[in-house]
Amino acid sequence: MYAERLPKEMGFYCDPYSQFGQLSSELWRACRLVVDTGLHDGRWSREQAISYLVETTPKVDAEAVRAVERYLVDPGQATAYTIGMQEILKLRRRAQSILGAAFDIRVFHDVLLRLGAMPLPLLTEAVLERLPAAAATAGSTVLESRWPKV
Repeated sequence: MYAERLPKEMGFYCDPYSQFGQLSSELWRACRLVVDTGLHDGRWSREQAISYLVETTPKVDAEAVRAVERYLVDPGQATAYTIGMQEILKLRRRAQSILGAAFDIRVFHDVLLRLGAMPLPLLTEAVLERLPAAAATAGSTVLESRWPKV
């Protein structure tokens, strides 16, 4: 979910059609949280959850059915994705605060991706430990030469 925010930050949604797509995706993600909670805490039926998604989002019935069936067998999935996104955003703000003008979003993403999947507290610790050195040597990395400055 974090990566889904990047095109907007980079200014790629510059016409009403692409903005609608971005907003409908945000609506879908918000509704997934409602459905996940409704199914597992509110004791919604499968049909209630499908109906909610169909009535609230611009998605078709088949997509709503697939989503609900996924949330039925994997409780907390939508919530976990959202928490992950929020934690990465919080980590990014913290890194920006620490590094100030030396912060480079490309280096932040490079460090984040190179670490791979791990529990969020360990990811935070590892990123904050590695980022200053990575930022100091950014000019010599392959990443630096691959991506244009934004």
